[in-house]
Amino acid sequence: MNSKSNPLISIITSSYNAANTIEATIQSILNQTYVNIEYIVIDGNSSDGTADIIAKYANHLSYWISEDDNGIYHAWNKGLKQAKGDWIGFLGADDIYYPDAIQNYVELISKSNNDLDFVSSRCEYVDKDLNFIKVLGQRWKWTKVRDRMVCAHCGALHSKNLFIKYGIFDESFKSAGDYALLLKAGPSLKADFLNKITLKMREGGISSSQQNINIYTEALAAKIRSKNVPYLLAYLRFFMGLCMYNLRRILQN
Repeated sequence: MNSKSNPLISIITSSYNAANTIEATIQSILNQTYVNIEYIVIDGNSSDGTADIIAKYANHLSYWISEDDNGIYHAWNKGLKQAKGDWIGFLGADDIYYPDAIQNYVELISKSNNDLDFVSSRCEYVDKDLNFIKVLGQRWKWTKVRDRMVCAHCGALHSKNLFIKYGIFDESFKSAGDYALLLKAGPSLKADFLNKITLKMREGGISSSQQNINIYTEALAAKIRSKNVPYLLAYLRFFMGLCMYNLRRILQN
């Protein structure tokens, strides 16, 4: 394992029909001020030319493939099999890192006195044209996270040891697999927070749509399977979410 001051960072991007955005995503990795990075791209057999764009950068990638998969967590798990990094991040195919994002994370990790499992930051939530909407991402705090996912997972880094201790992503989830993994760790997760904006996250992802009722059902399943969240609390949050979902639908009509 590399020293804390110069760890190998693995970044994994899963893509599917992302020809309009993935080049900017790839370039944001190549433009990082921190250089000890391996970049892995797992494409789901796109039909819009995404694979051709990825192929242009093949010499800059540690690994890439374009083939059918069973969703984002299946793709991420395929990426994990290839990852050699001490720390691993998952950057969306329409998201863009700021140039100093990874450098800032490494500096935070190197200054920590703890063997961290997870570090997160803030991100700019933007529309499809990169116009600012709001800032997302809060510090990990179990009493908040057991209620809802408050961390900006798109820019977070995970220690390799996190996956050794708690396993890979549960591929039965469509949008809450990342949340489910952190819930498995529960209050024992060793986390830190980078109070900086590290990337732009485009709206429209599966888990970012507040209109998707499956968010609530999957979050409930993740809490129950983790065995770290009391059933009563899990179901209370689920029904509160359904109420808010229905209220928004009423107000929009």
